Amino acid sequence: MEYKGLFAPSSMLVLASIFSHLVTTNGDITYSVPEEMKTGYVIGNLAKDLGIPVKTLSARKARLDLDDASMRYCDINVDAGELIVAQRIDREDLCGPSPICLLKYEIVLENPLELHHVIVEILDINDNSPMFASNVIELEIHESADKGTRFAINEAHDVDIGRNSVQSYRLQDNNHFSFVLHKNQGEGTYGELLLEQELDREQQQEMKLLLTATDGGTPRRSGTVVIHVTVLDANDNAPVFSQNVYKTSLPENSPVGTLVLRVNATDADEGTYGQVTYEFGRISRDVSKFFTLDSKTGNIFLDDSLDFERKSVYELGIKAKDALGLASFARVVIEIVDINDNAPIIHLKSLNSPIPENALPGTEVAIINVQDKDSEGNQQIRCAIHGNVPFKLNSSVKNYYSLVTTSELDRELVSEYNITISATDGGSPPLSSFKTIHMSVSDVNDNPPVFKEQFYRAYVPENNKPGLSICTVNAIDPDWRQNGTVFYSLVPREVHGVQVSSFLSINGETGVIHAVRSFDYEKFRSFKVHVIARDNGSPPLSSNVTVSVFITDENDNAPQILYPAPDGNSYMTEMVPKSALSGSLVSKVIAVDADSGQNAWLSYHIVKSPDPGLFTIDLHSGEIRMQRDIAEVDNTRQNLIISVKDNGQPSLSTTCTLYLVISDNLSEISELMETAHNEDTSKLTFYLIISLVSVSTIFFTFIILVLAVKFCQRKKPRLLFDGAVTIPSAYLPPNYAEVEGAGTLRSSYNYDTYLTTGSRTSDFKFVTSYNENSLPTISTLRKGNEDDIDGFLLDTRVSEEVCCSYIHIKGKYG
Repeated sequence: MEYKGLFAPSSMLVLASIFSHLVTTNGDITYSVPEEMKTGYVIGNLAKDLGIPVKTLSARKARLDLDDASMRYCDINVDAGELIVAQRIDREDLCGPSPICLLKYEIVLENPLELHHVIVEILDINDNSPMFASNVIELEIHESADKGTRFAINEAHDVDIGRNSVQSYRLQDNNHFSFVLHKNQGEGTYGELLLEQELDREQQQEMKLLLTATDGGTPRRSGTVVIHVTVLDANDNAPVFSQNVYKTSLPENSPVGTLVLRVNATDADEGTYGQVTYEFGRISRDVSKFFTLDSKTGNIFLDDSLDFERKSVYELGIKAKDALGLASFARVVIEIVDINDNAPIIHLKSLNSPIPENALPGTEVAIINVQDKDSEGNQQIRCAIHGNVPFKLNSSVKNYYSLVTTSELDRELVSEYNITISATDGGSPPLSSFKTIHMSVSDVNDNPPVFKEQFYRAYVPENNKPGLSICTVNAIDPDWRQNGTVFYSLVPREVHGVQVSSFLSINGETGVIHAVRSFDYEKFRSFKVHVIARDNGSPPLSSNVTVSVFITDENDNAPQILYPAPDGNSYMTEMVPKSALSGSLVSKVIAVDADSGQNAWLSYHIVKSPDPGLFTIDLHSGEIRMQRDIAEVDNTRQNLIISVKDNGQPSLSTTCTLYLVISDNLSEISELMETAHNEDTSKLTFYLIISLVSVSTIFFTFIILVLAVKFCQRKKPRLLFDGAVTIPSAYLPPNYAEVEGAGTLRSSYNYDTYLTTGSRTSDFKFVTSYNENSLPTISTLRKGNEDDIDGFLLDTRVSEEVCCSYIHIKGKYG
């Protein structure tokens, strides 16, 4: 910074220390500082004067606030707690001719919010020299001018104030003139050239005098002007203004070219001596650009746009002179009237964004400041929030508002807010401005994961491959990022005595459930597991869901024949009376299938028969009936190969052989069986053993039947007997079970059993299905009382040659 020779650097620091001082008035802090000080110059210790520790200034976001950001000449050094010069301060540019030049600041502290007023007075230094309006002053003086005549001279202008302004004038030594300075209260300061000795145009027609203006600064500064005096003939009257001071007011929104005021001066002289012209007298360069003066009419026009906020009063010096140079002066005062032409300005001073969604109502989220450059009622501001948002404005200190929450927030419902704040002044018409504050809501882990389904069902085909994906569970957490990241796990528990982890596994990220091993429908059909969905918040939240796993049946079990036993396991023979008619029940094939559903739907087929048209088998029940009456030519031995198929895809089947003998007496059956035995020499020894056992069995059976005949004297039909074949439980396969009503044994059947003499095996005889409501017409069935229900008598038409006994065995299969 150049000091234009006013102070030496060392003397400047001494002077600054003298001028910079602290004054506290009505709670305001006032400092003084000379203009033109270097950037960084310390004006005062704010921390000490405010009584605030230096360390807290930064934490409390100490800052200076002022209406016009372009006037930030000072700033705060928060590290040292000092108020410093932030940029060059020129008092003349800042305040012009005003004797007092003040910078007003508001010091804002947050947490808690405090507001302090600081006034910095800018002191003038002598950095400007006096200057005249022009380099040459032209004077035309009539030679008839009397001694003591005065001629007005435009004084020099010095933008400095006080003693630094113009203090004295010195006129170059001459024989005719001296300079007189007038300081009249209310009329300002002006100079006059005093005629000390009459002029003689014939001796000297013109002269040039050097006038020097000197200020009172240290060191002094000066400015010069040349006074060119032309001696004329006599003109003894100067123009006279109608008033010494003209005052008027002008709205700040007046258009360029507006007539501001008309000044008027008259000259008592006549002719050319009485012609008055006007010009600006003492006026600064800044003021002259706003106004123009018509030299002939004295009309003052507006030449530039006005701004009340920059300057509210203008003072103009007007000079009126006649043709020979006699002049007089007047002062024009123009007051600028404020117009509501400035909308309020909203400043966002502090913003706490994002705000957590669990913030309590009343939490402060922002601080705003509103300013209006207009004055009085035009400066009154009302603030409001637009829209339905959970925020409100609280007025704290002058022109400061706190934005606080009014209710609880929920990021899952609204994650961002655009808060529009309006500020409206009190002008007519009022002006408004708007500012939108973007507020984000940060997430808090306040939502547990929620499964899309209340429960899940998974169907797994048996014999599945390990690793098969059987089900996917999906939970949604509306929280954000890690709070909404869901991980899945199985609840440890035992299923059928084994840990669930031996059956299933779950992908912790995708929720896909996999089978760990292969399942067997015949071992178990279903089980339940519990899945936990846990988020990654702190603390984590979780929920669980039940997954029911159902094993679906595959056709992996062939039918098992309970009766007759499959080939190689039994040599049971059935006897069919020769008198059996068409439709008579001969026997029944009983089979089960460990599968379920259609895989357990069995169908029965005769694969091979010596007489294909003699017997038929029911497709679904397995009952073997006579398809026609027995003829004499039919073979006595009928070996039927029966195939039992299930309904699976592909179908599985099992075959068995049913040995039937067409005969009416047991002797023939024995002989036929012996003949069959002789035909099969490879089983001779086995058949002999069977024969011995059969004879012994027939003997004991005969004794029992004799006792039974004496006990029960009732007759039964010759061919039909009421009884039920009981298949011992040992015949049932160990893995057989009814599956949801889809078993293979559904009906109850009653059958007769024959134990024949001479037979080498014990045979079951299936005749016709017993039904309490209807009996075949070929015979009648007599049923005993409950006390003797275990015994039945043969009809007397049974041949005495046939020695047989009957044992009634009742059984039921469902």
